[in-house]
Amino acid sequence: MPWRECDRVSERLDFVRQAGAGAVSLKELCRRFGVSARTGYTWLRRWRVEGEAGLVDRSRRPSSSPNQTSAVMEDLVVAVRKEHPVWGGRKIHRVLANQGHQRVPAPSTITGILRRRGLLGEETKPRGYQRWERAEPNELWQMDFKGHFPLDSGARCHPFGLLDDHSRYNLTLDACADERTGTVRPLLIKAFRLHGLPSQILCDNGSPWGNGQGQPWTPLTVWLLDVGVGVIHSRPYHPQTAGKEERFHKTLGLEVISTRPSWADYHAVQDAFDSWRTIYNHKRPHDSLDLDVPADRYRPSTRPYPETIEPVDYPDDYQVRIVSAAAKIRYQGRRISVGKAFRGRHVGIRPTTTDSIITVHYRHHIIRTINLTDHPTSP
Repeated sequence: MPWRECDRVSERLDFVRQAGAGAVSLKELCRRFGVSARTGYTWLRRWRVEGEAGLVDRSRRPSSSPNQTSAVMEDLVVAVRKEHPVWGGRKIHRVLANQGHQRVPAPSTITGILRRRGLLGEETKPRGYQRWERAEPNELWQMDFKGHFPLDSGARCHPFGLLDDHSRYNLTLDACADERTGTVRPLLIKAFRLHGLPSQILCDNGSPWGNGQGQPWTPLTVWLLDVGVGVIHSRPYHPQTAGKEERFHKTLGLEVISTRPSWADYHAVQDAFDSWRTIYNHKRPHDSLDLDVPADRYRPSTRPYPETIEPVDYPDDYQVRIVSAAAKIRYQGRRISVGKAFRGRHVGIRPTTTDSIITVHYRHHIIRTINLTDHPTSP
């Protein structure tokens, strides 16, 4: 499938970063990106010699002279701020240093430059949150839709984001027409094929990965269990659980969505998302990463996406039942509901060490814990 023009640098940066991480073979990486081994080696050679400039179509402007005057450096600071209006002194300092400039002013000096030039607005930071993160990439991804916004056509755009918890690396960012399973599942498959499988995905309780009524299992989350990805739902009415995705969406709103008075159509939004995703992953210093960029921490998963889903196989000590069209199973003369998403599927029942308490499993996941005393026998 041909790549969109504005995607090329982002895709190639992803490729060389992942190749450098060495988590998967170059042959497997080329397969995931849909390129030949020859093309993959060409990108790597250009990247090692020229850096990012080697990944574009030979139109990148050369680096600036190391002998800068203070006036020139101040202009550079202002240029970065104008290109990224919500970046502060620490981020601008790190970006200029990463670009190889000598004698970059201290962050406090850069803040003073911005203030003198009238470029320092009111900035607030969230308070009262306790940070946590998984120890390694791909242990946990977070996914969510950002609040939708109107297009000139009268339709509404629903931004969908997928974020690695450890590195804050954005795995996909898509301008969607709705928030349905049929829209999300192909986007997840594309991400899985490119980056491999995470161990778990964290999501909220809304559609399409929850029904908003305390039932976490939907066709989408059951499919995730089928491909080998565990599902975690955040606590209801507690968005801080998925705080990284929430913060990512806030940044997306400030740096992309709110920068235009209106958006023509989905293609215009997606082009802007694609361009910004490269900046976010590879250029924008992240405060929570000690001003590293997410790509510095991320590496692809070693678990490939299974193109064929294996049938369910339970241990011998499980009692297997088929979920009826009414979403129930029969056990010891009782009819027990297990959820509509499991209709027609095989589940496993296992007694616990506590009398009258059983667990209902789907594959390797407990989907319900049942107290049999709450379910009287039925004819």
